[in-house]
Amino acid sequence: MTSLGQHMLSPPASIFWMTGLCGVLAFHCVHLARGCGECRALHSVHLVMLVGMVYMFAAMAFQVTAVPSGLWLGLYVTVNRPNVLNALNTPTWADLRTAFEDARDDAAIRGVILTGAGDKAFIAGADIGELAQATAFEAEKFSRFGQEVLDLIENLGKPVIAAVNGFALGGGCETAMACTIRITVESAKFGQPEVKLGLVPGGGGTQRLPRLVGKGRALQLILSGEMISAQEAYRIGLVNEVVPAADLVTRAEAILNKIAANAPIAVKLALEAANKGMETSQSEGLLLEASYFGLCASTEDKKEGTSAFLEKRAPQFHGR
Repeated sequence: MTSLGQHMLSPPASIFWMTGLCGVLAFHCVHLARGCGECRALHSVHLVMLVGMVYMFAAMAFQVTAVPSGLWLGLYVTVNRPNVLNALNTPTWADLRTAFEDARDDAAIRGVILTGAGDKAFIAGADIGELAQATAFEAEKFSRFGQEVLDLIENLGKPVIAAVNGFALGGGCETAMACTIRITVESAKFGQPEVKLGLVPGGGGTQRLPRLVGKGRALQLILSGEMISAQEAYRIGLVNEVVPAADLVTRAEAILNKIAANAPIAVKLALEAANKGMETSQSEGLLLEASYFGLCASTEDKKEGTSAFLEKRAPQFHGR
């Protein structure tokens, strides 16, 4: 797979060290080209060591990676803070926003798989170290920023599959709920434990959870702060499927492959109709659906889809 990019506002210390290392790297490259045989050997050793250090600091500087798949027209986005169970802090939220803005704006990307680094956590929640120091104003600002990122994910216009590979608690559960579809491993745990910290969910948990599982079940989870298993999450409708860990990404890819084979405009408008319909009355939602049905009927994809059906061949959609 070719790296699309690793988005983050890099910490100042990492920038400093990376800049310094690159300067030393350039020095050794020049002397490698000009030096004698023995000097070249010495500079070669130093060069290999420095390249390794550059990669090490690059890995430290980035907390979310976005990598295009070679198997389907999609993108893998990975929250990459396994040492803190992929907890969400302000730079990580910013990095997620950048990755999903890029996915939204790239017509070649037909869907996203979102997961967490390592095998313990999808996202274990907010970074408590950061949150503990926040004032009331800063906490509200943090909440609104996270909500905006999750609104972006929910309304991307393209399917986003949460491949939940471990703990999905607090902001992690909220992030999964903002995704179009949730696939989880058998060992995953879900919950909204904010009340145990003297807080309420701040990333949409009080709004999305009742819409997914019903008000009664949602309030039981939110007010008790208890964790539930993947099997219980499936039973109440919080997740779509529970699969063995070895099959998680494969199953997510299979679902997105099926979606990617369909007309992109129709997929986008179907997502939008369902999302907006949840926020309005059924009669208003039906009017919106009819409007989008008419919009789809004016596209080249509709002509291709109906023609392919009548001609008994596979359609070739181009998003026009």
